[in-house]
This record gives sequence, structure tokens and C-alpha cells, in this order.
Amino acid sequence: MHRLRWWFRGFTAVLALGLLAAACSSSRSSGNASAGNTTTTASSSSSSSKTFGTLASPCGSGSAKGATEQGVTDTAIHIGFGDDRGFSQSPGLDQEMGDAVKAMIKWCNDQGGILGRQIVGDFYDAAITQVNTVMQQACKTDFMLVGEGWALDEAAEATRLGCNLAAVPGFTVGPDVANAPEMYQAVPNPVDYLPASPYYEAAQLFQDAVTKFDFIHTTLTSATEVSYNKDEEAALAAGWKLANCGVTINYNGEPNYQPFAQKYVNCGVKLIYNNLGPGPVLFGMLQAINQVGVKPIYIMETNDYTTQMSAWNTSGIGNQIYVRDAFVPIEEAGKVKAVQDYLSAVSATGGKTSQLGQQAASSFLLWATEAKACGSNLTRQCMINNLSKVHNWTGGGLHAPADPGNNVPPQCGMLLKLTGTAFSQFFPKTIGQFDCNSKYLFKISQKNWGTTLNSQRLATKFLSASLITPKS
Repeated sequence: MHRLRWWFRGFTAVLALGLLAAACSSSRSSGNASAGNTTTTASSSSSSSKTFGTLASPCGSGSAKGATEQGVTDTAIHIGFGDDRGFSQSPGLDQEMGDAVKAMIKWCNDQGGILGRQIVGDFYDAAITQVNTVMQQACKTDFMLVGEGWALDEAAEATRLGCNLAAVPGFTVGPDVANAPEMYQAVPNPVDYLPASPYYEAAQLFQDAVTKFDFIHTTLTSATEVSYNKDEEAALAAGWKLANCGVTINYNGEPNYQPFAQKYVNCGVKLIYNNLGPGPVLFGMLQAINQVGVKPIYIMETNDYTTQMSAWNTSGIGNQIYVRDAFVPIEEAGKVKAVQDYLSAVSATGGKTSQLGQQAASSFLLWATEAKACGSNLTRQCMINNLSKVHNWTGGGLHAPADPGNNVPPQCGMLLKLTGTAFSQFFPKTIGQFDCNSKYLFKISQKNWGTTLNSQRLATKFLSASLITPKS
């Protein structure tokens, strides 16, 4: 569920829950799930794993020295990470992200850390509404943020940049974070570019269906509708034709969805694009559409690639659901080593897995690779210099190639299909292969950015002369 992640553009659904629950207080669990909890997960044994997928492991013994920056000593590197698992309205929210970073810390430390320095992970549960509080804590302790994913990250951006806490997040949500300075994502989701592969793929695969498409609009105009504006731009460019059926449902649900479903019948819709996450509202709407006799193709955001969605589809109502993706599905772990390596690492620490976790793992690997390159000169300046030069990153094969250094999303994608209670790769047919085309990198018009960018494509809202910028 994310404003995606880039894939978390559907995350707007969760973001909305946070806004609707403004009175919600911080919810913290014990042990490793508490805010500010420190995890070293070191081991005296040496791991036999020297690669992660196709990526040579950045971890191992060495003699890097020096207290070069906050959170860095001769023997340790403190990094902050976290999620929103303590949010009372959705317990466990994005837990897979924190679980992934914890697992990758152990995976790395078991090999000797980064050139001999052990990684110490400081976990922060933002519980959505406490994001600025945890950011203030991280500002006092950590070298960098790594693999985090916080729904209301925009609310803490002034604090993060105020202390120059450079970040390699798992995903971003706020527009001023998505194009922020001192921030590099393994799979970028900037406000000014959209990965448009699903629109062109659907135009190729479902030529008749795209001649009459519409969205499942909601009353949450500040979230789901902002994403739809971008989707509509890309879909029309790919040749889709908008039906404008006039369907807008209450984001909190409806007592009867059939009158809304009937509008799809009246306008002859053939394809429906959806960014709502799985749950009673979406399920109620899909059931009603089925009951009135409409059998559309559904194109959905990656936030619907979940076990909750697949488990719901016991009746087959969702057998025409196709989900956009740029990560190798977890179901294909037996054929793609990087996915199996991710699952094995998280299994070793008893965590939960999902594509969100894959995103966090890829960001950790990106961070660790450049931290190794800095050696004894491990400073935020060095990290930003190095990260800005990474232009072809796959996380060892976890996902399609992306350009973290230029904050540009992948030009590749795939479609997953839901059949019964299982997802599988539908297009391209070859498992682990992506459909790539330069036209899939779609430039969004400025009116839909949600913020102001400068000539370097950086959000201007929090810019200051004290920020760390790349230097040759």
C-alpha cells in the first residue's frame, strides 16, 4: 500500500488512514519492534554466502578505521531503519520492511560487516503519526537511514534535512521526499516521471478493453485521485479511451455498492484501473461489479499484490486482475537466486516477507555497496558522492534496472495475474524477464507533480545552503 513505492503509489490508501486517524497516539510494541530499539545481530561465524543474487557481497572482513561521522567508529556503523507497524488502525503495517533490514544486517554482519565494522541497526516505529519524533531521535544517533518506509515521511522531511541525515529509503511517499536532496532510492518513484509499462502492455494485450476504461474513484481526492491524474495522463498517451462512468465511492465504504457498479454497466466499461489496496471497500466493489454482470479487465497497482488479495479470490471474481510490477515475484524464488537469497535471509531472523521487504533489501544492498567503497573515508559526503554515480541497479536481480543516481524509475515492467488464490507472472512469459522500452519512462506534466522542482529536479521546499550535495 504505497504511493508507490514507486510501486507504492497505491500507498495513498494507507496514507489516508493515517490522516483519518489524526488523534491516534503512538503505538509501540516491545523488543525489536519498539522505536529506537538497537539491533546488532552480529555473529562470530563467517557466512558462506559471497553473493546476493548476481551481486558480489559488499560485506566481509577488513580494516576500515576512524570515527569519521556521527554513528561511525572503528568498530561499528549505526544506521536507522523502520516502518509503521505500530499504527493502531493497521497493526503490523509495512513490517516486512523493518524485518528485511534487520535480516540484511545479520546477513552482512555474519560475513564480517562492512570492511570489519559491524552494522548496528536502530529500529524506529513511526506508527504513521510519530514520524517526526523518530526522525528527531535518528538525527541524534545514526549515520544514515537505510531501507525505511514511513507513510507520512513528508512530515519529517524538514527535520531530516535539518540534520543532514542522508537516506537510502525503501520507498518515499511525500512529493518533497520523492525528489529530495540527500536521498537515493534503489527503485526511485519521483514525482515527475511515471513507470508507464502497464498502460502500453495493456494496450497490446487487451486492445478492445482499453477502448473503454475508467477508474474506481473515491472521495479521497487528496490521495487516490492525485495518483489517478498521473495514471490518466499515461493511459491516454498509450492509446486508452476514457469512458467517464461517473463512479465515486466513499473511501470509508458504502452500504450498497450495486448502484455504483450499475454505472459501469450503463457506460459499457471494459477495463477498470484501481489503486485502492485490498480490504472491505475494494472487495465490496468488486463483488458488486460481478453481481451486475460486468466482467472487466482490472489493472491494479502493486499494493494489491498481497496474500490478502489472493486469499480473498476463492470464488474467482478476481481472475481478471492484472497487477503492475517491476520486481521478480516471490513465487519465483526457485528460479531467481536473488529472491531466494532475500527469503533465506529473512527466514533466518523469523521475519515476514513481501515485495515491500524486497524493496528494503535492495536499498540496504545499495547502501552497503557504496559504504564499502568509501572504506575508511566513511562520511555522508562520500556516500552521497558514490550514490549519485549509481545508474544501473537491480539489487542483484530482485527487480528491473533502475537509476538511483539520477532518481529515475525503471523503463521495464511486468504484469502479474491473479488466478484463484495465486499470483503468477503473466507478461512477459519468461519467468524473471521484464518488458523494457524507453517510452515506458513517462514524463508527467508539471501540474501533477504536487511540488516545485528546480533545474536539478530537486524539490525546492526544504532546500538550504547547508545541504550535502554530490562532489566529484
